[in-house]
Amino acid sequence: MDDQCLSEAKTDRVLAIYSRLVGGAVLNKADLAQQFHVTQRSIQRDIESLRCFFAEQELPQDIVYDKRSRGYRLIDNAQKKLSNSEVLAVCKILLESRSMVTDEMMPLLDRLIDCCVPEQNKAIVQSLVANERFHYVPPHHGKHLLNGLWEIGQAVRNHQVMEIQYERMKEPKLVTRRVEPVGIMFSEYYFYLTAFLQDVDRKTEFENEGDLFPTIYRIDRIRAFQVLDEHFHVPYKDRFEEGEFRKRVQFMYGGKLQKIRFRYTGPSLEAVLDRLPTAKVLAEDDDGWDVEAEVFGSGVEMWMRSQGDYLYKVERV
Repeated sequence: MDDQCLSEAKTDRVLAIYSRLVGGAVLNKADLAQQFHVTQRSIQRDIESLRCFFAEQELPQDIVYDKRSRGYRLIDNAQKKLSNSEVLAVCKILLESRSMVTDEMMPLLDRLIDCCVPEQNKAIVQSLVANERFHYVPPHHGKHLLNGLWEIGQAVRNHQVMEIQYERMKEPKLVTRRVEPVGIMFSEYYFYLTAFLQDVDRKTEFENEGDLFPTIYRIDRIRAFQVLDEHFHVPYKDRFEEGEFRKRVQFMYGGKLQKIRFRYTGPSLEAVLDRLPTAKVLAEDDDGWDVEAEVFGSGVEMWMRSQGDYLYKVERV
């Protein structure tokens, strides 16, 4: 077979491989070699040729080896990136959260825009957040959080005991606690660690010594911590679920789980249902709604007071 025929055969083979990949097939190198009567090394070169073509043409595609399927498949990198609207939304949410000091927040925004926005649109996205960046007010605690946040997250994931030095809010003094970390949450400008206490006198330290829920710590008030080489066991049926806990906790105040009922006559029932994700409307008439919700702790009382005359007939059930 002359060189031209060899070249045409390779071209036909590469196009056939690409066509199958586009169709969603997972291709085994040995099977391809047998089908096309070539060596596996030739098939590997075909795959590399396709990869080079994608890179030269700056196409958002790549060929990867899938260990589970034991073959090669095509992935679309464009689907992994955020759209312009998505990046803009995330930037706005981050700025509004006021969750980080300036020298953590601004580099994060810059990297987000640089990695996820096409070059021709970067200036547009930057201009749409420029005013909020200029007037950004960082949290008053002034603490850097990002480095410690990952280490705490690993302790949560690996069920490792932590020893923390925590500055209490009621009595500004440092206390040392051994805790079993079970979650990281964010609410109202602050990141929080939820953890179960070890070696503590519940009668003196807890308002409700029978409280079975985790204690809530503002992470910026953790002055120092150490992840210990000691693990704790969490049975699957007793695992802490941040999503379910988050539905019931308001303003990150501790306390017991309770049900409340109230009458609401304000202009926006949606605002009530969004603030209290567990809320259910029991009855409705022309004047308002009777609502029941399951909440954790005393923080909900702050919100109820903020509603003024719109909310009354509060009872605990």
